[in-house]
Amino acid sequence: MIDNLNKKKLVILGGGTAGWMAANLFSKHLSEHFQIILIESPEIGIVGVGEGSTPSLKRFFENLEIEEADWMPKCNATYKLNIRFSGWSPQSGITEYSHPFMSQVDLFTKKAFYTNCLTRRLGLNVHTNPEDFFLNGILAKQKKSPIAGINFPFTVEYGYHFDSQLLGNYLAEYAKTQGVKHYQQKVVDVVQSPNGNITKLILDSGLHLEADFFIDCSGFASVLMQKTLNVPFKSFNDNLFNDSAVVMPSQITDKVPVETLSTALSNGWAWKIPLTNRYGNGYVYSSSFLSKDKAELELIKLVGSSGDKQKIRHLKMKVGQLKKHWQNNCLALGLSQGFIEPLEATALHLVQVSIELFIQYFKDGGFSNEFQTSYNEKISERFERVRDYIVAHYKLNTRSDSHYWQANRENLHLSDSLRHILDVWYRRGNLELEIERQKLETHFNAASWHCLLSGYGVYPKLAPNQPGKGDLYLDENIQSFLTRCAMNFKI
Repeated sequence: MIDNLNKKKLVILGGGTAGWMAANLFSKHLSEHFQIILIESPEIGIVGVGEGSTPSLKRFFENLEIEEADWMPKCNATYKLNIRFSGWSPQSGITEYSHPFMSQVDLFTKKAFYTNCLTRRLGLNVHTNPEDFFLNGILAKQKKSPIAGINFPFTVEYGYHFDSQLLGNYLAEYAKTQGVKHYQQKVVDVVQSPNGNITKLILDSGLHLEADFFIDCSGFASVLMQKTLNVPFKSFNDNLFNDSAVVMPSQITDKVPVETLSTALSNGWAWKIPLTNRYGNGYVYSSSFLSKDKAELELIKLVGSSGDKQKIRHLKMKVGQLKKHWQNNCLALGLSQGFIEPLEATALHLVQVSIELFIQYFKDGGFSNEFQTSYNEKISERFERVRDYIVAHYKLNTRSDSHYWQANRENLHLSDSLRHILDVWYRRGNLELEIERQKLETHFNAASWHCLLSGYGVYPKLAPNQPGKGDLYLDENIQSFLTRCAMNFKI
């Protein structure tokens, strides 16, 4: 073990959820060689309001060996089994659908779902409601916890809802117990060497904080990557129009859901996220189509009398990504590296994946920049493919109540990857093979794409002559199978 005096220094600029996630994972995997230091301005709070995650956050806590019983109560956290989308495709006749997280037991039913989706694309009337083919869809409808009894032998995947501020505070306190050094000061200057590397941060106390490697978690300001290293930002505003949000809490109900609700509104969509003490509500919209005052009124009307109007906040979003996430001796994480709107709660997922891949490449390269190019390619690809999945939600909408939805539907700024996926679907091809061909399983997999396309009702008209057979949902008695699986879980 190298003592602290002889260790290299890794400095994280910025706290928040991203900064403290990084601090904890770096402490866990790099502390043998690096002293981990985090500096944050006491004037800057946590921006995050999404308060939802994908199942990767479960892996994060397992990696740190932190039990749910410890962190969840302290962050007002609840379980998240799926996202329910309401009002996105009314012309299809489908008022709402769910995108459940996939669990081990779903290996028995997802093939039937894929086959039924293909059968329906051929014009036959078969069951294609996504939530009915996956365990988490059934559990969410029954408002059951994803924690099974000891006799249930399958792994269940799920995410969480949580208070972002409380989660940031929890991770900060935990990191400090693991040896992370913490400064609450403001950076007034950044010093570089002739080769462009950052050498030290000068703090408002006069302290010169030197380090070997720096992590930029300074949010949209991107103090190190954009302002110091001049890394360009690639905007996604040509196909993701939303750039604003208005948020407010409301009273929690007696029966707390285990799903996020996403409701399409006039010029965007609203989330409703259940915590143990409140609902988090937010309206994500485009300022090019809707004023902040009208957005606020629309959210207040949706939430109703249970909303706390005294706690309304307005936020701006910068949607896109840096052209390089790792430049010189600096890595960007969180909002400083990029942001894709919160429709599928991918923000923390992308942070976590970025940290984990960096740790792997940094160690494999002997703590050098050997794998910097490969890292940048992989993380940029992640952002692009997540962006595609979000874009598809807007491109495929069938709303007709505003120019906003029409502009999204008519938007032709699509990636080749997304064009191929939609082409295979419309041509009645094998979407699973297309996802495999594009190597997209680590982004949004075939099950996710089937849920989206089927949930939107992206199907031709039914054929005039129906054989009245070939529905695998009925033939394989999937309803009975999943209902009996769900008996192993409690509310």
